[in-house]
Amino acid sequence: MDSTTMVLALALGNLALCAALFFFEHVDGRPAALSAWGWGRQYQAAGWLLLAIGAAGVMPEGLAFPVSYALVFAGVAWECGAQWERAGRLRWRRVVAPLLGLAVAAFVVCNLIDPFGLRAIAASLVLGAFYLGAAVALAIGWTEASMLRRFLALATGILALVVGARGALVLAAPAGWGWMSNDLLRQLHTGALYLLAVLGAFGWLLLGRERLQGELTRMEIVDPLTDVPNRRGFFQTLAPWMALARRPGQPTALVLFDLDQFKRINDGYGHPAGDVVLATLAAACKRQLRDSDVLGRLVGVEFAILLPRTGEQDALMVAERMRAAIEAQRVKTERALISLTASFGVTTIRPDDSNVTLLARADEALRAAKAAGRNRVELAAPPVLAED
Repeated sequence: MDSTTMVLALALGNLALCAALFFFEHVDGRPAALSAWGWGRQYQAAGWLLLAIGAAGVMPEGLAFPVSYALVFAGVAWECGAQWERAGRLRWRRVVAPLLGLAVAAFVVCNLIDPFGLRAIAASLVLGAFYLGAAVALAIGWTEASMLRRFLALATGILALVVGARGALVLAAPAGWGWMSNDLLRQLHTGALYLLAVLGAFGWLLLGRERLQGELTRMEIVDPLTDVPNRRGFFQTLAPWMALARRPGQPTALVLFDLDQFKRINDGYGHPAGDVVLATLAAACKRQLRDSDVLGRLVGVEFAILLPRTGEQDALMVAERMRAAIEAQRVKTERALISLTASFGVTTIRPDDSNVTLLARADEALRAAKAAGRNRVELAAPPVLAED
């Protein structure tokens, strides 16, 4: 495949991706990272197409090459920025835009000095640097990253080095270096650019699908309003502690609490105000807990707290501290400044407990707190000892 055919393939490939991306965005909206990636692909498509036109002699080479490479640089820079956007670095434009300006200026100067030698060197080094930046963005959070993202980071980094190596080797050894001739390096450079285009496209789509699957999995176990585990997620966390309770060791406590007279808020101020109250109080409760403690929303306004390695008296102190925090909290909504109280039931996991017996005992203590006047903490009744 000659260079003109390769350039045309890169142009048409990016144009096809842009067309598919347009309809995808039209249906599902345009997240910032996806929008930046889409613009990057469009710039690359325009740049490669213009480069193919210039190589075919349709327009003056002196105009086609600087403009086309500037568009390609912009496209790869924006594709790199999209990876940084996806990684949570939202201010990437402050870095990428000046670097892009310097790269284009350097290329124009090289093109004026040596339209064939220095131009190719500058293009290789610039493209390699921006692709390497994308690889670094993919590698952020390496220990928590999926195998797909690790593979994409490594593959993009290696291919970026191949692209940049052409310029570096020509500068260091114009006649080639051993078996690595300039012609072989040019072929590797062209192949690497093509692979980067394909890998970048499929990698982006696969990462998006992977993230969507992760979000769907998370929604199965996390309450979207309060951002704490839902009933299913809480019982998944509780399961290993139920098993540990059958062995000698430190106890584990369970606290069940229910917001007092919450119905009056929904009836008086509307469900949106009730949602604000629940989200605010859940955040306030999490601030009272250790990193190892787990707050979960079981149903409605009933919450549970798992306190690993915590005895009854310490659990009572935690529940009392949380009761006081809820009582002191004032939640500002559009219509009112709302205050609430909560009632708590406290128990510890016993060796013979099941999920049913554990929750029933904590719920019995909670109902006792409600019956005693609400806004209080009650400890579950101790186990009945069998008579000899």
